[in-house]
Amino acid sequence: MDDSTDQVPAEPSRHRGDEQQMIDRLWDFRDPAASEERFREAADDDTHTAHVRAVMATQLARALGIQGRAAEAFDVLDSTASEGIPADDVERDAAEVRARIAIERGRILAADPERRPEAIPVLTRAVREAALAGSPFLVLDALHMLALNDAGHEEEWAAEGFDVLAGSRDPRVLRWGVALHNNLGWTKHDAGDALAALHHFEQAVDAADRYGTTEQQHVARWSVARCLRTIGRADEALELQRELARARPDDPYVQAELAALTEVEPTIEA
Repeated sequence: MDDSTDQVPAEPSRHRGDEQQMIDRLWDFRDPAASEERFREAADDDTHTAHVRAVMATQLARALGIQGRAAEAFDVLDSTASEGIPADDVERDAAEVRARIAIERGRILAADPERRPEAIPVLTRAVREAALAGSPFLVLDALHMLALNDAGHEEEWAAEGFDVLAGSRDPRVLRWGVALHNNLGWTKHDAGDALAALHHFEQAVDAADRYGTTEQQHVARWSVARCLRTIGRADEALELQRELARARPDDPYVQAELAALTEVEPTIEA
């Protein structure tokens, strides 16, 4: 596993930051159908370079995959690969597109429990391609997917991700710390090590406050509160969930935790 990132990365492409800003602007994960249309339009827009159109096609595939249209998503990825990977500037740009294709293919495979094992070598290849492309952002995307799906190796992949984070000053790259810590926290929690989980959930809150979105800040705090309930610190958990409820009174996960924390123990007579 350690050999996945041992190649010397290239210098980052000058346009990569602009590309990711465009991707962030077009994505609305709450509405993947609308996102699909935006990415389809961008992928077909001849005013964009061939490289940008290929990148947008990978996000079109992701939007299709989120909607459960895996076959269509694979068709888009296969078509993008078969057309020849465009390298507008240098080979690292082609490696970036290969990495994005592998990441999205792996993401779709991982969403299907029966095909999840197939995702691991695909995502491992994505790490290598992303490293060749000189893209810590994509390296971290692939590593976080591996940490989510490679059972028994979650902590190893997360540790590789933390090493990549330690070498970056880019806030958009550092945002991956939220997902890495939160996901590892749940791995620890589900394995029965709630104290270790709490440490990672608190690290996720710190990363979310520094670099994350409002949604990530909310989810990270919810995870802390849920873990506090597990370890018996119910008063702290209740206070935090009430704070989250004031911000989002209709959040069903917050409401479920409030119910669990305020449920009255039944009497013998009951």
